Amino acid sequence: MGSEPVLPIDNVDKMDRKGSSDKPSVDQGHGMIILEKKVERSYGRHTTLHITQEILLTVTAVKKLDFYLLPFLSLMYFFNSVDRSNLGNAQTDGLGNDLGFVGNQYSLLILLFYIPNGLCDLPLNMLTKKFSGKIMLPGLMFGWGSMALLQTAAKNFAGILVLRLLLGAFEAGFFAGTVFYMTLFYTRGELGFRIALFFGSALLASAFSGVISFGVFQIPDSHVKGWMWLFIIEGVLTVVIAVMGFFWLPASPDTAWFLKPDEREAAKLRSLRDASSEVNTAFNLKECFQTWNDWKFPLWCVISFTYPVAFATCANFLPIVLQRLGYSTVVTNLLTVPPNCAGFLVLLAVTYSSDRFRERTYHIVFSLVLSMVGLIILAAIDTVNTRGLAYFACFLVAAGAYIPSCLVHSWHNNNNLNENSRAANTGLLVGLGNLGGILSAATFRTEYAPKYAPCLIATACCNAVCICFTLWLGVWMKQDNKRKDQEQGRVLKAENVDTSRLEGGDAAHDWRWFT
Repeated sequence: MGSEPVLPIDNVDKMDRKGSSDKPSVDQGHGMIILEKKVERSYGRHTTLHITQEILLTVTAVKKLDFYLLPFLSLMYFFNSVDRSNLGNAQTDGLGNDLGFVGNQYSLLILLFYIPNGLCDLPLNMLTKKFSGKIMLPGLMFGWGSMALLQTAAKNFAGILVLRLLLGAFEAGFFAGTVFYMTLFYTRGELGFRIALFFGSALLASAFSGVISFGVFQIPDSHVKGWMWLFIIEGVLTVVIAVMGFFWLPASPDTAWFLKPDEREAAKLRSLRDASSEVNTAFNLKECFQTWNDWKFPLWCVISFTYPVAFATCANFLPIVLQRLGYSTVVTNLLTVPPNCAGFLVLLAVTYSSDRFRERTYHIVFSLVLSMVGLIILAAIDTVNTRGLAYFACFLVAAGAYIPSCLVHSWHNNNNLNENSRAANTGLLVGLGNLGGILSAATFRTEYAPKYAPCLIATACCNAVCICFTLWLGVWMKQDNKRKDQEQGRVLKAENVDTSRLEGGDAAHDWRWFT
């Protein structure tokens, strides 16, 4: 291989846009000829065979990751979201009455869930780095699935509170752990959209939970209530999927059972080109905290604490907000389905655009503005007399609330090439986001019913704060890139430099921020 140029798969698209309107394809013979001509035109005839073979291995590896790994992770997170958000559906079927809730105990149940859910993220994510996602992710899923199932046996507020706290602790490390886990398999230019496909299952989970709730709440059974059936069905499915996960998930690309040896090597080279400065590093506690004294780290913390408030409001209280429209319990649960489905489509579109243009800042700001407008509308109008506008506002909230979870954590991981540091940072920042959900739950009090204006206004204010800090950090990064280009007399982008050459991080001569 020697000094022959290596062509990342992203560059094939760039060649295509600059030199030809044909789309390169490596699946068929004709596509292979097109690809070889493009490579030969840009790099010379002597490197064509080497480069096209490597691209073929890379494309095959990515397709297998997308086929074997991503759908299963999405399925796992689907049930993570189902077991987290089904409390709102259960409440509409009389959970609070059956367990004797008084005052603000429902809101307290949601609020206290976020405490272990936020505090356990960091240690659990560090354990994921130490023991691998193959062990930790299914183990966490088995734990929260068991707690979700046991909720059926709760007889009072205290009983279900204990189970929800344990469920929150087990769920804590899953999203952060999966984001870190995915950074081991996908490059920086692929991460946002893949996290969106994974995270989008949360939107589908809310829709699924609404449909399941509609069905089980029709079951006539005096001994087993509808909300009990909801916990039983969803809890059992979670435990079954968790057991499968122990056998399905690989620890790293090097041990992926669905990749051939040469494809594993191609996957490793991909990571060194556009993900990490070094791969398969041993767990190192000191490296975990190496960026915490950087001036930008507090900005990441503020961003990560404020953006998830809208997500928590949407996930936990959307059925109750829709109940303000005056429909029956059954219709209310069905009405949660369209906003979440629409939100899923917007999520995919925005994150795909973000990856394609390798831009995070303005895409995140767009999504925050989208959900903020919806929140302001819901807080300002009389929902009973303007049902159509209120329902449209729910679409806006759902469309914007979920996007930052994908792009914020793609963004900070894109600019962190050390695996240990990524694990700790992702754990802390996701944990702060979970603690941010406390703000939503604390303001969503029964005395504010039916309008819940303080919660909606507080959530919109969090969005505004997040917009300011996102612009501060993102614009600074863009300006710093321009400054370095001017000093060095050349235009260099993050994707132009192999990350294996950037062991010094942002102090490296060729470092450029992924903005």
